[in-house]
Amino acid sequence: MSIILVVFFVVYLGMMLGHLPWLKVDRASIALGGAIALLATAEVTQAQALASIDFSTIGMLFGLMLISIQFELSGLYGVLSSAVGRVQTGPAILLALLTGLVGIMSAFLTNDVVAVAMTPIVLSISLRRGLNPVPFLLAIAFAANAGAVATIIGSPQNMLIGEKLHLSFAGYMGYAAVPAVLSLVVVWLALVFFYRGSWRLQRTVGAVGEEPAEPVLDRLETIKGLLILGLILYAFIFTQASRGLVAASAGAFMLFNARFLSRDMLNRVDWGLLLLFIGLFIVNGAIQDTGMPQHLVADLKAAGFNLQDSGVLYAVSAILSDLTSNVPTVMLLLPYAVDHEAGPLMALASGLSSNLIVIGSLANIIVVDAANREGLNISFGEFAKVGVPVALSTLLIAHANKLL
Repeated sequence: MSIILVVFFVVYLGMMLGHLPWLKVDRASIALGGAIALLATAEVTQAQALASIDFSTIGMLFGLMLISIQFELSGLYGVLSSAVGRVQTGPAILLALLTGLVGIMSAFLTNDVVAVAMTPIVLSISLRRGLNPVPFLLAIAFAANAGAVATIIGSPQNMLIGEKLHLSFAGYMGYAAVPAVLSLVVVWLALVFFYRGSWRLQRTVGAVGEEPAEPVLDRLETIKGLLILGLILYAFIFTQASRGLVAASAGAFMLFNARFLSRDMLNRVDWGLLLLFIGLFIVNGAIQDTGMPQHLVADLKAAGFNLQDSGVLYAVSAILSDLTSNVPTVMLLLPYAVDHEAGPLMALASGLSSNLIVIGSLANIIVVDAANREGLNISFGEFAKVGVPVALSTLLIAHANKLL
């Protein structure tokens, strides 16, 4: 048991810091290393490790990544973004259009992939129009996190919650759609308020003068992707078929086409995220098998802190998601989601709290890193200036929705 505890604390220290002291190792490698350490020391058998992995969640995440990659390669993201960018309107309306577009796409496709695809396009649009890119880039991060909470396929942690708790697609969306839409409105209002006098570009950033090629839409591949996505949603809503198997099958089907190399598609899959899931499944399974978390929760309940109460779980999920990241937090707390509202509330808390600080979600990091590569520094303080009021306001909206 002592080895399991050491591995657990080292892994979650890594989840909190994003690395380990003096080592250039990321969260995915830390989680995978912890799982392998438990197997190598015989603290976990191969059979136990396999039993702890939720392959349905892995399959759903993998398949939906490939669907999103299909849309990226077919030019759909670029064409939609360029269409919005060509609208002759003021910065505030343009910001509203981009916020809505990213929010809608993030609800039905993996939000991290949407952030990867949209960030360079939106950066290019803002620079060509002589606009300050910061509010538009922040809109991608905030809208990707807020829009993703609308469905159980919007983010990796939502998929995990939906699979583990057997939530229906329509039932969850009915609960979360209103808070998600209101959160997108809050994102827009906050960005308009904080950047109301700073819409124009004050200095040269990156290669402003270079005119990027106009994105080209591959209609056949786009239609194929939309049809497959429609079939996935139909299966999720109207059938009892395994969601993981449906999504994985659809993703595999995307690999067999005459237009894109399957190698190129697979290279774009976020394998690090999949390895993070697998490693954390094994590490969390091992700590659960010791019985220690259950005893700790029982002791806390006796002291008046009931983690199984949906309101308490909501608050703890929101706080921990910004400390250890949302996926590790959800994996850690899911065993204590016992009432019918706990799952949706955890999804809302872990998703909306991600807007608080830069390290709150992978989508945030993707956007900030892309900006930095273009010589545009979005500091921790710059992000938090808008992120803190956005996160707190939207968390209050989601909690108020629970009370209605």
